This record gives sequence, structure tokens and C-alpha cells, in this order.
Amino acid sequence: MTQRMGVKPAPKRETVDDGMERLHVRIAHSGLCSRRAAEKLILEGRVEVNGNIVAELGYKVAETDEVRVDGQSIRTTKTYTILLNKPSGVVTTLNDPQGRPTIVKYMPDYGVQLKPVGRLDMDTEGLLLCTNDGELAHRLSHPRYGVEKEYQAVVLGIVGEEAMEKLRTGVFVEGKKTSPAKVELIHAEPKTNTTGLRITIHEGRKRQVRLMCETVGHLVKSLKRTRYGPLKLKGMRVGEARLLGKKEVDDLRQLVGLEIT
Repeated sequence: MTQRMGVKPAPKRETVDDGMERLHVRIAHSGLCSRRAAEKLILEGRVEVNGNIVAELGYKVAETDEVRVDGQSIRTTKTYTILLNKPSGVVTTLNDPQGRPTIVKYMPDYGVQLKPVGRLDMDTEGLLLCTNDGELAHRLSHPRYGVEKEYQAVVLGIVGEEAMEKLRTGVFVEGKKTSPAKVELIHAEPKTNTTGLRITIHEGRKRQVRLMCETVGHLVKSLKRTRYGPLKLKGMRVGEARLLGKKEVDDLRQLVGLEIT
């Protein structure tokens, strides 16, 4: 266990439920990390309560207790989750060392740092969630929770039923087989030699949809994410962002097994 110089272990505390919450929950609610990552910080001796190290899982804190991680004070902030219709040509990051356009330009300022949930490639547009709720972001991104992500792809060539069936049952991408996907034909245009596909996956591997299509012999010409779990773009303009309402956030939390707040 890591212990900072001059910091004593916290005394044992009676577990009183009134107005108290578990320490790892307080840390997660600050947006710093997920609950599981917060538990790891506690076990590593990197968390203090009122100046004393706490290395006990299940320890409870009151609203007035001061919590520090690695010496830095944390506070519970109001959580915000936004839906952004990300434009193509924009990178899904808050800061790009190469100076490329980032999603920050399109995000509203609530006085907290909103982080993207997963990634959309620079050349992919569509639905992107951003939040300061660390636990929600972690679960939405984790393949274990199987959150569906729906894309509309326009690919080069006319896609046959055999190729679509391969996409449905799984193809090998970078040495690993993809999970079963839903694949529907939107349109096939012999004049332009292109096919429109609706592809629904629940994984989130890097450039997955593009690589899946390339594996069956069709390069992606354009790609747009149109749905994330129960959320859809609903006619939002490219570059537009909106704050999710309580019911929408509750639906997301319920989807990944989190308590409704």
C-alpha cells in the first residue's frame, strides 16, 4: 500500500446510513474515474478522508468530509451528459497535439470537463455521448453491457447476401472475430456502384465497422452513427449538441445496471 509522508491511516468509523455514501461512490461521482477504479485507488492507499488515509473498502463518508486523491481535493459535481452530432473531419478528443479540429468546439460549457464516451473516427460523423459521469461512461463503453450502436454506411460496390451474412455472423478483424451484428440493406445503386447498409454492433473496437466491411471486400465511402442504445439523432443538425434530460439519463443508467438517481 502506498502512503504519503505525514499522512496517518483513518480511524475506524461506525457505518451510519443517514446522509452518508461509500467512499468509492463519492470518488466516482466526482467524475474522476469509475467505481472499480476508485476501489483500486483506495486499496493502493492513495485516498485520504479529512487528512487520514483510508484503505478500507466500504468506508462511508459524510457530505462534509474532505476527500483527496493523490493529495488533490475532489468534490462531487453535478453530472451532465450531452449528445453531440459529431461532424466528419473532427477528432474525438479534447486536445489534439497535431492541431486538428476537436469536438471541444461543439460542446457546451457547463463549467466541468465532459469526456467522450468511446470514440468516433475522424472521418465518421454522428451520435457521440460526452459526460462527466465516470461510472456511466465506463459502463457504456464496456462490451460486457452490450450497448447497441447503430451505423449507416455507404460502401463501394454492390453488397451481396453472402457478404451480409458474413458480417452478421462475424468476421476476423485484426486476428479476432467480431461478435454477431445486425446488418440490413438500405439501398443498392448500380449507377454509382454503391450500397447503403444499416449495421448494428455492441462492441466498440477501433474502426470496427470500416474494417468489417473491408474484410468482405467493400471499402466504406461514408459512415454515420445514428443510434446509441435508446438514443437517436432525431433530426439534429451536424455539429449540434444537446443536454440529455433526466429520463434519458435514467434510461442509460438502467441499461447498464446503475441506480437511477
